[in-house]
Amino acid sequence: MTSVSRLFQLSGTCNNYPWGKRGHQSLAAQLCKKTPGTDFAINDDEYYSELWFGDYPDFPARDLETGQTLAELLKSNEEKLLGSYAVEKFGNNLPFLPKILSIAKALPLQIHPNKSLAAKLHEKDPEKFSDSNHKPEIAVALSRFELFAGWRELSQISPMFNIPSLRRFLPEESNTWNEKTLRNVVRGILKADEQTIQNIEKDLRQQSLEDIQKLGYPSSTFELIQRLQSQYSATDPGLLIAILCMNFFVLEPGEAIFIPTDGVHCYLSGDIVECMARSNNMLSGGLCPVADRDNVDLFSETLKIDSSTQADNLKLPAKPSKDGASGYTMVYQPPIGEFDLIRIDMPAGKDELIWNHKGPTVAIAISGEGVVLGDGKELAVKPGFIFFIAAATNTMIRADTALQIFAAVLR
Repeated sequence: MTSVSRLFQLSGTCNNYPWGKRGHQSLAAQLCKKTPGTDFAINDDEYYSELWFGDYPDFPARDLETGQTLAELLKSNEEKLLGSYAVEKFGNNLPFLPKILSIAKALPLQIHPNKSLAAKLHEKDPEKFSDSNHKPEIAVALSRFELFAGWRELSQISPMFNIPSLRRFLPEESNTWNEKTLRNVVRGILKADEQTIQNIEKDLRQQSLEDIQKLGYPSSTFELIQRLQSQYSATDPGLLIAILCMNFFVLEPGEAIFIPTDGVHCYLSGDIVECMARSNNMLSGGLCPVADRDNVDLFSETLKIDSSTQADNLKLPAKPSKDGASGYTMVYQPPIGEFDLIRIDMPAGKDELIWNHKGPTVAIAISGEGVVLGDGKELAVKPGFIFFIAAATNTMIRADTALQIFAAVLR
């Protein structure tokens, strides 16, 4: 039996959800096409949404030389590739799932259920909820990235509900907003009939932009309403939850956000590196066809509404990492145990020694060219090239031109 290397190249899988960018506009598709040894071709009439390169059974990564799935390789070489720490803590799979997303149209308003709920949903409906794990995630912008995530301050939300068509969602016995108030407001709006939604949107358009901005809402509020209406419908209640109650972010390349388990979010546009715990579970509340929406009471009760979903706590700054010997490595560290995400930005002609990790690493080159050396091998690095690096494996990266690499690691 041929011994598997601690460093080898992977191919990913690109999918075609209708919210993706079309043809060559999609960075996910461009990177997928540049992977050597595959027959992937870009059709400019097709949407390309995500490039997956983990071991999850949906859209799996494969060993570029053999075509064997990464999951198969890990199961037959778990100690060598994953390391004892990862196997003991997470089993014989990667604890994380990395992706590239290219977004042209809003994704559904969604949450990823916590472990306890995920286990119950998986047992009840394994076809829809394909695993029993939670799915906290981070997203790092590769281009201008727009999204809604988490909740606005209650003091900002509450004045908007003085609009006549919105007052019906407030409890009569109290004018003081708290977590329960917001949860009930979300539930009420998501259950509202189409005529009610249209009346609210009509009332919103009659407000002055100046007054809305005084409450902390973005100057693009009316443009966002129009955009989401054109992408879905004027009667989708998820639009109102996003516009009225959620934080709106515009991230520039290198800026990142962390979405905790049960944290509400909706990505709108841009190219990102996304990494999450190994799961594909989602509950949808809107900004999607009616048939795709989950039970409103379940969605509303599951929502996380606490300090972790406030704007400042969702942002995840990159910090200098001790992983790189030459100082070209930054790290995004979410408050979870499954992974960190590192970003390597190297000038031409420079080297970076990456210290070995106690768990596995999966890396993708975004731009530039160079080589990676490890386990006695030297592999070319170019945009779209994806690498698996086993636990406890030192690697050296050499940049021939300015090089950017992102890597999910278990440290």
